[in-house]
Amino acid sequence: MKTLFYLLLVFSVSIGFAQNNHIVKTDDGRRVLLKADYTWEYIDIEKPTPDKRCNLTDDFVEPALNNKIQSQLKKGRATIDDVKKKVAKDYDCEVEDVILLSVSEQKVKAVYRFCANGTKVTYKRNGHAIIESGKFF
Repeated sequence: MKTLFYLLLVFSVSIGFAQNNHIVKTDDGRRVLLKADYTWEYIDIEKPTPDKRCNLTDDFVEPALNNKIQSQLKKGRATIDDVKKKVAKDYDCEVEDVILLSVSEQKVKAVYRFCANGTKVTYKRNGHAIIESGKFF
């Protein structure tokens, strides 16, 4: 009786693992159900629309930057305009769509927080090198 119970238990557990349905996310953000019989279907029919405003108020004004530091950064092409161009290129949007949310800037280093294409991103500047926060190359 004990053996029959264990065989039934193993059989029922193996049926649960035999179901190979997986949910994956596409590049545009929609979820897809991949079924065990090699077919698939969308779970999310519509593409998610990115929030173009990042929940900003209509009277939001970008923070002012230190003009002395910005003039020193012109030599190495690391001014705020250059950083915005890099963010726009990385996030496939126009420079006008990149909004500076906050900044912590010194002569040697800076941290910029942007809203680019509906996504909040952080970029760091060390000297004249500009890189997205959390990336090495």
